[in-house]
Amino acid sequence: MRISALKTLALATAGSLCLAASGLALAQQAAAPAPRVLKMQSTWPASSSLQENFKLFAERVDKLTAGALKIEAMAGGQVVPPFEVLDATNKKVLDGAHAVTYYWQGKDSAATLFASTPAGPFGMDHMDFLGWMYEGGGLEMYWDWYQNTIKMNVVAFPIMPSSPQAFGWFKRPIKNLADFKGLKCRETGIVAEIFKRMGMSTVNMPGGEIAAAAQRGVIDCAEWVGGIEDLRLGLPQIYKYHYTPGMHEPSVVGEIIINADVWKSLPPQQQEAIRSAATETYVRWWVRWQKMNAEAMNEMRTKFGTQILRTPPEVLTAFLKAWDEIAKEESAKNPVFKKVYESQRAYAALVVPAKRFMYPPYSFAANYYWPTETAKGSKAAAQAKQ
Repeated sequence: MRISALKTLALATAGSLCLAASGLALAQQAAAPAPRVLKMQSTWPASSSLQENFKLFAERVDKLTAGALKIEAMAGGQVVPPFEVLDATNKKVLDGAHAVTYYWQGKDSAATLFASTPAGPFGMDHMDFLGWMYEGGGLEMYWDWYQNTIKMNVVAFPIMPSSPQAFGWFKRPIKNLADFKGLKCRETGIVAEIFKRMGMSTVNMPGGEIAAAAQRGVIDCAEWVGGIEDLRLGLPQIYKYHYTPGMHEPSVVGEIIINADVWKSLPPQQQEAIRSAATETYVRWWVRWQKMNAEAMNEMRTKFGTQILRTPPEVLTAFLKAWDEIAKEESAKNPVFKKVYESQRAYAALVVPAKRFMYPPYSFAANYYWPTETAKGSKAAAQAKQ
């Protein structure tokens, strides 16, 4: 009986301890704060690969904060029209948005400079532009421009290197500058003003409206992005001629914007998670996107018979000249534009010539291993002479 009583006491004690531990765990769970959810919207259609950049960012924030901070990554139009996401973020209708700064060109001409367009600028590629942002004082100018120049209570980070972008889609061949004069084409931001000076009639519209406008004949030609984006938008089914590259967005970079009060309310660890997620998304999405673009171009040719052609150099040079004129004019009348533009010029003057000297031309090894038709012909002619 005595042994039995001890066993009973031991079992009772163990049970009590289990119940206590269970209760403590439940209490801890109950005390844990619920995840914070930031409601954000992009300017992109739900089917867009640009929207996938936004979703990747949301996934990385979730994992880097162990689920404590979540981003609801909504597509364009789910809460407000695509081009109204900045104002909605400023007013806290949204906690944040995913867009590209040149969409805000109507608020101030310096908007285009924070998207690294046009012309690079000054020949800078994606990584050079990221370098200017983080090593050349660009991020501080970016935030100051939002908060003090256009009076938007937001912070922003570069997140999406969606380029180099194609020159565009046309119903007939474009052999020189005169061939697209008078055409009505979808263009956006300050780029539309540049093309107007080159003789093009331009129409501004969100990406989701381009295909329908092209089918109805509202526009004669269209610029969207190129590669996978244009394939998903259905442009190969509408236009036959696709020209690349373009100098209007050789290294354009999209942004993630967050209401400044929301940003300040986040603990430092979550702010750092957002910074890290934005930079990681910049690199990881871009390398994935380049592969998708290569596959898309093959599909355009083989499935839809798209003629993918090189943009005439005359057109590209004319664009650079027109942009230089506009940039000079904007610098003369907008001191903020001038300050940012000169900062970019100084940074580019340092890194672009050095990079051109240190890096072999991309075409050097590319033509050796993957010769173009012209290169093949030259090689065959050289061999015939031997």
